Amino acid sequence: MFAIRLFCAAGMSTSLLERRMRDAAKGRGIEVDIKAHPANELDQHLDEADVALIGPQVQFMFQQIEAKCKEKHVPVAVIPMREYGTVNGEKVLDLALEVSGR
Repeated sequence: MFAIRLFCAAGMSTSLLERRMRDAAKGRGIEVDIKAHPANELDQHLDEADVALIGPQVQFMFQQIEAKCKEKHVPVAVIPMREYGTVNGEKVLDLALEVSGR
């Protein structure tokens, strides 16, 4: 099971993206556990993550988040605005796989 954690401003705006990523993974035969959380809850959910993806609206926090992720050996990336805005589950799943080295 590949655990992807999405962190955004409130954890709610990524719910559609979360669903589309699950659909993309299912179509590829990849077992995933994808959950969205507010960025201020990163510490509570990082231990359960294989990769962390940050919504573009909180990219200003990237250095702080990246430091925490490095401590836990969790790869992290910012979701590009285009993929986030178009809710492109395929591309964001690709990003998660690429960043994690899978």
